[in-house]
Amino acid sequence: IKKILTALFSLMIKLNTAIAQKIVQRTMKIIDNSVNVMDENGIIIASGNPSRLNQKHTGAVLAIRKNEMIEIDAELAEKWNFEAQPGINLPITYLGNTLGAIGISGIPEQVKPYAELVKMTAELIIEQYILLEKERWDRRYKEEFVLQLLRGKLDENNIREQADLFSLELNTSRIVVIIKLLHPTTDKLQRLVTYLEQFNAKQPLAVLSPDQVILLADTEDMRLLIEHKQLGKLLPPDFHHQDYKIAVGAYTESLLTLQHSYQTAVSTLNYGLKNFPKKSLYFFEEHKLPVLLDNLSYSWQAKKLLVPLQTLYTQDENHTLRKTLKQYFLSNCDLLLTSETLFIHVNTLRYRLNKIERITGLSFNKIDDKFILYLSTVLQY
Repeated sequence: IKKILTALFSLMIKLNTAIAQKIVQRTMKIIDNSVNVMDENGIIIASGNPSRLNQKHTGAVLAIRKNEMIEIDAELAEKWNFEAQPGINLPITYLGNTLGAIGISGIPEQVKPYAELVKMTAELIIEQYILLEKERWDRRYKEEFVLQLLRGKLDENNIREQADLFSLELNTSRIVVIIKLLHPTTDKLQRLVTYLEQFNAKQPLAVLSPDQVILLADTEDMRLLIEHKQLGKLLPPDFHHQDYKIAVGAYTESLLTLQHSYQTAVSTLNYGLKNFPKKSLYFFEEHKLPVLLDNLSYSWQAKKLLVPLQTLYTQDENHTLRKTLKQYFLSNCDLLLTSETLFIHVNTLRYRLNKIERITGLSFNKIDDKFILYLSTVLQY
């Protein structure tokens, strides 16, 4: 598939005005003579003499048709009613395909020594353009593949085919990393993407939105970065903690299940932004239960479970009791740690917890009730 698409891409390449003008500018720095570039039909699309633009060049037509150098002297030019000026015309080719022709105006004997040099320069410029276009094509379609993969829009056969197309190992362990820019600009986004492409070339990425970039990171590489607390290396050196948030999803063993890692990364980011706004790094492994419950937040099941909390929400106008309840569970139900974090006496904490029990009718000593109280601090309800 990859070879076929590459061949088709090459066949679609045509000379355009921008490339032709670049050829004229570059080659006329080498020689003093005027240079013309003609398309596959022999029409002048760039020239050192602008008055000749859009004219049909008879010499170029012959050079393209015969695929050889055509010399035009003054006598031949007059015979052709000056549809071509004296000079040399050579076909421009790429991978065996004739794309057009290049002409050098002047006395053939004088400009002939430069002919092959000018032709080579033109073909190098075209080759460079084609390589850049192919790189853009690869990047664009790989990004589209990544987005469709993460959103679950591809079946197994499509995943296998496209993974092969982009030389991605199907069964390599990967993990989804979401980088969120807090103060996004086009320049910041471009610098981030460029940096990731340069220093993580083997790890596919995609722009999810103007403020979010997704990286399909190698699991082992990520483990090393996390272990050595070097996750910041994913970002350009001039990015600071207040500029971004990074969420790391669950590990997966195959591209076929990478969607799960993406879903956990999204939920981890949402949970982190809501509960730990001052932190820059969020890890699914540190918040498994609340992250996995994230999709339950606005469901009818959540509404049913949290009915006993409605009275609390109504009476707790300044959210003191809700904040206390949340910190109690964030502190792993440690009374002393909770009171220290809230800067209150432990007896004040006990009073607030007892008040929560009275209002909701739920008890911290009953496992089911305690779980419902915990859910109320996790679900975005």
